[in-house]
Amino acid sequence: MPIEIEKKYRLSSKQRELVLKQLPRIGAKFKGEEFEENILYGGGTLNPSHSVLRLRRAGKRAILTYKERYPGASSIKHQREDETEIENVQAMDAILQALGFAPILIYEKRRMTWLLRDAQIVVDDLPFGFFMEIGGSESEIREIEQSLAMKSMRTERLTYPQLTLKYGKKKDGIVEARFDGR
Repeated sequence: MPIEIEKKYRLSSKQRELVLKQLPRIGAKFKGEEFEENILYGGGTLNPSHSVLRLRRAGKRAILTYKERYPGASSIKHQREDETEIENVQAMDAILQALGFAPILIYEKRRMTWLLRDAQIVVDDLPFGFFMEIGGSESEIREIEQSLAMKSMRTERLTYPQLTLKYGKKKDGIVEARFDGR
């Protein structure tokens, strides 16, 4: 069972610009940019306080993910993360709904991905703000924090689904955070 270890930060637009300038300076390699649509499902045996079932579309790829957060007080979160690539998104959606799951939340994201040694750094733009996530071992996360020398970055403990619930708009029973306000 794969364990994801990451830390998330909320960025101002100025901090975002600084991070994007600093990443190549500290040796991070840019791997690309994608637009994502994330659909979270509710129902079945899911406990929304600590687990999610997500169908993500990014370009021509689609990925089904199950995440279960482990309890902890640290700003570095640990969670189970199982995912698989899906060939037919519509069929997967139909299967999930036939099993009693239904879309409850949708959020869009523009993501830039960088790699530094064994760590991944992403800079995300969402309809409700700018964020950075550093994923890797706890020591790698701390090293990258120090390398970026951005002491004023604010840790964000809420997940994107929790932030979508806070800032999104309800439409046809689904909470959405979209760039174009659809």
